[in-house]
Parts: sequence; structure tokens; C-alpha cells
Amino acid sequence: MSDIEQQKQQPSVVFTPRRRRHVGGRRGCPTSTQEEHKPSTSSSSTSSSLSSSPLSHAPSIVCPMSLGIEDNWTWSKRYRSKEVVINGPTVHFHPNWSKGTAGVQGKRPLNYGRHYWELHVSQRVFGTSIMFGIGTRSARLHVNAFRNMLGENEHGWGLSHKGVLWHKGVALRYTKRFRENHPTQIGILFDGVEGTLTYYKDGRCLGVAFRGLDQVKEPLYPIVCSTAAKTEMTLKSTRREFVNLQDRCRAVIMRRIRNLDQLDKLKLPLPISDYLSEVIDDMEPLRQVSDLEMYILNYDL
Repeated sequence: MSDIEQQKQQPSVVFTPRRRRHVGGRRGCPTSTQEEHKPSTSSSSTSSSLSSSPLSHAPSIVCPMSLGIEDNWTWSKRYRSKEVVINGPTVHFHPNWSKGTAGVQGKRPLNYGRHYWELHVSQRVFGTSIMFGIGTRSARLHVNAFRNMLGENEHGWGLSHKGVLWHKGVALRYTKRFRENHPTQIGILFDGVEGTLTYYKDGRCLGVAFRGLDQVKEPLYPIVCSTAAKTEMTLKSTRREFVNLQDRCRAVIMRRIRNLDQLDKLKLPLPISDYLSEVIDDMEPLRQVSDLEMYILNYDL
């Protein structure tokens, strides 16, 4: 289904999933509520790092940060598009018809802590792009064109409903595209200590999407945007966590260690080695593919 747009974007995306060395669970996703205070990722660079689950090893349903505390933030009426109507926790995009891309920021600055929030997306899932993620105050919140607005430049990091990650105008394949005209629930876990952003869909972890966010000095805020008319998103849960000194120390150490081989050379006691290894993503890097594949993704040919 189209949101009445004719304009196209033609960057490359990644279609090849990375192999997993550990089939018992995806690194970067907690496997139980006892482990959820240790989000697993490395913060070595500002580049995207992502993975797509093999169908034979679907991640189990998890409840991120259930041991955290309520973090009562809502949407900003100041930092939003004029095509956005806010009704408590619910955001309405293009209430009449759509002639561009509209976005809104959350009021909660995210840096330096761990935050998790969930969005219930209405069944009107279609069009060029419905996006979820984070950005700085410099991220655009309206454009009179149908485009992937969140992540079009260095000020945003976003996931579109077509399963594609965007940052600095670069698109990378991350997960399966969402079912059109079918409601869904999106969870977003921001770890300001490890510098990572992880997505959940309908209770299942999709893996680490972005790294290096601890290096961003500007305040970061939750952002959602949509090109589709009469889209609705409702903020269902907002939680945050107090970060302990142990996790902060690990984040500093792992900036120097990039893989399991480097960690093994240190010959550390097994409990320490296991704790440090939780934040190592041993997936193979993704590769970009042709503009033709992006065209097929956008237009369902």
C-alpha cells in the first residue's frame, strides 16, 4: 500500500544475515530477567552493527528492564511536526491525509543511563517509512517529501517498518519487514553506558542495531516519524535503570577489546572473562547490496 507518494530514495541496504557463533541466544539480548541489567554490546565506533536471526533459532520472548523503575516521560508538544497531534501517550500522524513525513521527539534526554520504552503501533502500517529511534535536537521533524527522515544524516538513528536501519543516510538490512495493516509492538533499549541501541518486536529481541552512542556529546531523545496517513503510536511503557560501577568499568575496558580472541589472550579468571564477553558481538559484518534490491524492498515488485 502507498501513502500517496511518488518520490523514491535509492541507497543500498544489506540483505545477508550474519552467522551466529552461539545458537543458545543472541548476544546483546538478555535471555532472562536476571540477566537483563547487562545489555550486551560493544561501543567501539559510531557505525551500525546489526544482525538478523536465522529462522531456526528464533530468540525467546524477553522482558527488558523489568527490574528497573518507571520513567514517566511523554511526547514533546514543542518539538514536533505540525502534522502530529498528541493525545496523552498517543501520537497521531497526518490526521487527514499525508503530504510528507512528520515526526515528534520525546521529552526524556537519554544520555548516560539505560532506558527502555515500548510503542504500540496501530494497524495502519504501510507507505514509504514508519520509523522508531533516537536523535539530537538537530534531527528534522518534518519534510514535505516521503522519505526515511530519521537517520537521513548524522543527527538520527532509526529503524523503518521495512526492516532497514538508517544513520548518516546509509541503509542496512536489519530484520524482516513488518506486516502491512497489522498492529505491532516495538521496544527500544538504549544503553548509554555501552553506547548501544537495541530493538524488540512483539516481545522478541532483534539484536544490537547501533553502537558508539556513548561518544555522542549532544543530548539524545526518543523520536518516531511516519509518512502514512492516520498512523497512531502509543507509548505503553517507559522504564529506566540505575547503572552500577561494575558495568561502567566494563564499558571502559571493552573499548580496548574488539573480539573474543583478544579477550582470551588476557587469560582472566573464567567468571571475569564470561562477564566481559557478554558485550562482544561476534557476528560477521553485513555487506551492502545494489540499488535494485532497495527498489524491490520499497515497491514490493
